Amino acid sequence: MSTAQEKLWAGEFGDAYTLRNRGEALVAARTALWSRALARCERIESLTELGSNLGLNLMALRRLLPDAAMRGVEINPSAAEELRRNVPGAEVVEGSFLERRELGTSDLALTCGVLIHVPPDALPRAYDVLARVATRYVVVCEYYAPKPVSLAYRGHENLLFKRDFAGEFMDAHPFRLLDYGFVYHRDPQFPMDDLNWFTLERK
Repeated sequence: MSTAQEKLWAGEFGDAYTLRNRGEALVAARTALWSRALARCERIESLTELGSNLGLNLMALRRLLPDAAMRGVEINPSAAEELRRNVPGAEVVEGSFLERRELGTSDLALTCGVLIHVPPDALPRAYDVLARVATRYVVVCEYYAPKPVSLAYRGHENLLFKRDFAGEFMDAHPFRLLDYGFVYHRDPQFPMDDLNWFTLERK
């Protein structure tokens, strides 16, 4: 693990996050999110999620893409163990995606609420991993800000960042914007954190 943030997520801090964020309502909200984010994509037969936690996004994506090969990368051991149970048949890679060089490729690579916790000096490596894995599409679903912002998160400084992740990724790699949208914490049916998603396609 190369960053202080990763060490937090791999330990008890990450364990507590996993215990807080679970349940069928969260899977339903993510199913609604991914049905929108992937609506303009052509057939997706394989996907990789960086930072899967216990698998809420992959559980939702399994409902939408039942035949797709799935891979989840997760740094927290207890979350990775739950991921193996929650998404049968998925390949689970336990460890830091920033340090992995042998992930292979997929039609789609995605993050959701993960890049916001990557320190700015490590973001180029995260973008490189997304670009290296994705043969066709990348989706980033994160907190957006037009200029970089650092916020305290659960008593820790330098653990939550907002910025234009998708724009920075496109500046560094040959992808174009295909679609984008927003999910809202006051949505009456499928509430989620206030996240912006961006669907990007390789040029």
